[in-house]
Amino acid sequence: MAQEMTTKAGAREWAGLLILTLPVLLIAIDLTVLGFAVPALSEDLAPSSTQLLWLVDIYSFVLAGLLVTMGTLGDRIGRRKLLMAGCAGFGIASALAAYAPSAAALIAARVLLGVAGATLMPSTLSLLRSMFRDERQRLVAVAAWGSAFSAGSALGPVVGGLLLEHFWWGSVFLINLPLVLLALIGLPLLVPETKDPAPGRFDLPSAALTLLTVLPVVYAIKTFAHGDQLAALPFLAAGLAFGTVFVRRQRTLVDPLIDISLFGIRHFSAAIVTNVLVVFVMAGSLFFLPQFLQLSAGLSPLRGGLMLLPGAALSVASGFFAAAAARRTGVRQLITAGLATAALGFAALTALPLGHGVAVVVLAFCLVSVGVGTVMTLTNSMVLNTVPPERAGAASAVSETGIELGGALGVAVLGSVLSSAYRMSLDPVDGVPARVLDAARETLGNAVAAAARLGGDPGSALVAEARSAFAGGIQVAGLAGAGLLAVAAALAWVLLGPRRISRTPQGGCACPPCAPGGTSRPEAGGADCPSFAGERAP
Repeated sequence: MAQEMTTKAGAREWAGLLILTLPVLLIAIDLTVLGFAVPALSEDLAPSSTQLLWLVDIYSFVLAGLLVTMGTLGDRIGRRKLLMAGCAGFGIASALAAYAPSAAALIAARVLLGVAGATLMPSTLSLLRSMFRDERQRLVAVAAWGSAFSAGSALGPVVGGLLLEHFWWGSVFLINLPLVLLALIGLPLLVPETKDPAPGRFDLPSAALTLLTVLPVVYAIKTFAHGDQLAALPFLAAGLAFGTVFVRRQRTLVDPLIDISLFGIRHFSAAIVTNVLVVFVMAGSLFFLPQFLQLSAGLSPLRGGLMLLPGAALSVASGFFAAAAARRTGVRQLITAGLATAALGFAALTALPLGHGVAVVVLAFCLVSVGVGTVMTLTNSMVLNTVPPERAGAASAVSETGIELGGALGVAVLGSVLSSAYRMSLDPVDGVPARVLDAARETLGNAVAAAARLGGDPGSALVAEARSAFAGGIQVAGLAGAGLLAVAAALAWVLLGPRRISRTPQGGCACPPCAPGGTSRPEAGGADCPSFAGERAP
């Protein structure tokens, strides 16, 4: 253990870190780039409102459902090998998405992207854990890893907006290909292969149960948000039932797909829940804010992307600031402050009906991004440091599943809340036929397109009413997000607080990492001691 604590990473490891950020960039870009392509997609492929939501979030649903399975597969065949296979598959699926001829074909391509994406993420954190043994270096590496997600969120809208200025909507998927090529070249040169030396038996029924749990629950949430509560209940019940079977099965298996005992570590559980919530609100905002900037404020895709760039840059900077400040200020204080800042950003969105919409959106997104960047750097590091090294792969898979599920639910729930509020707020307009109004209520993009076809005073009135209704929908979604983050801040303050440390008869710490065979030094407050994770750097 002493050797692990003192081994310093060299130039090759830092260069390998750059390569490991590429899969994170791929995931982040693909989560955000589609937001600015939605208007062009709506005009070309004419998706329904339900199809539009599936286009954006089916990728995250599939990804979340398969992450744990793929993480286990990486433990067996090698994490670097799985990462390379995933990059190749991601490139192929991106090309299929770029040339999809219909909304249904694009949804199918996004499913393939989700399958390929699920092979990318579980390996990156566990490989990072093995490359950076020194705690302080690892914290910086995790900050860089998390910042890649923020950078991808920034690059997606900006590069996507630039492409949409000159090319068709499918070009936004082709920007993945250069990153795939760089990763395939750099991984075998700079990143060492790791695998579990004794992975145990792979449990196929558990892998199926993860999908049978995630997909029905998410579908139920989407259906409920669209006002069909009776249709949602059977799917919700089915998902929860499969989830119960999954948890019980994991408790009985010698080699479980998810190590349920990890959730017995309080700070690990707190980090996972916090990650889910912050990604939930970030993904939701990146679904509706680009639409507002383009379709309501009238900005071009490129200008709309540039409006979100300051927030993304602040997210990167706040991550590195959090890494530097954690040892002085305390993780508990920084995470709570980050969540409160993000809550303030969502609360600011309720001012949209007052006018100056673009300025409000820029300010709100800056506040949200600062909070998310701060929180994710610290919670991701906490996930790695509160578990033994041999369980880092399982912990990483659980963490990534939470992140992707949070992103999927953010789009589904906040997107559905906004869509419902928009649909209910769009009142009849004089001179607009009922069938045209029904189509306009599906999406704001449909309303703008319908208004352009109508022309004259009816068209102008329809656009004005639709934009007002959409701003009202954002106000409702902002209020919901602010409330959720405020609750998360209160929970984080409680869950990450200090606690009494049980002592061995010799006076040492008796927490699992500090116990014989654990990961921390035997004295109380070891580097990986979860009892001190809330008061020290993770």
